[in-house]
Amino acid sequence: MRREPWIIGCGLLACVVAGCGGGTAGSRLDPGAMAELREVLSEEPRLPDGFTPRPGEAWRIPFDKAGKHCRTMLRPAEGRAPRQALTAQAAVSYTGDNLGEQAGVALARYTGGGAADHLDDLADALESCRRVRSPSGTDLRSHELPIEDVGDEVVGARLSGRLNGYPYAMDVVLSRAGDTLVSVVHTGMEYVDAGRTRAMVDAAITMAEDR
Repeated sequence: MRREPWIIGCGLLACVVAGCGGGTAGSRLDPGAMAELREVLSEEPRLPDGFTPRPGEAWRIPFDKAGKHCRTMLRPAEGRAPRQALTAQAAVSYTGDNLGEQAGVALARYTGGGAADHLDDLADALESCRRVRSPSGTDLRSHELPIEDVGDEVVGARLSGRLNGYPYAMDVVLSRAGDTLVSVVHTGMEYVDAGRTRAMVDAAITMAEDR
């Protein structure tokens, strides 16, 4: 995999500050920074055409059975970013106009080099996530999603196949903008457009830089 240099969703402030049950060990959350992240995700975000600017609850992993590596790479998009050195996080989802289309966007801010260190670990998890299978008819295979010139660092993958027996695809992009980890998932029935994924990632990077 090539790497290039370059809640509200939970509804209540108390839930966001607590990481929606994710815990805060090793972190000292900053209420002011939390408010900033919530604001940039919810107040007239500049999204790609076809996505409603009204945010919904944080995106959630749509399958129960998945290996450690796959769940690790997806948790930040749920608003459950790695906790060490974390100072603030927020996560939302936006609905697109294609069939079953949804984008989950999450921002997590760190002190020191925390964002870069965690992205290294998440990149390893992303590369190790090869397949998601369950008896309910879920069978998703992972492939590299080429993406570059995004933020300071970026990695991506596409999971495609069947979710509960239905055609399904998911793009996962993890990137860094300075001290902020930016997580984007873009999902749809059968197919997701890589160009729209890139546009959503660019929008999320802009939101991270605006805060």
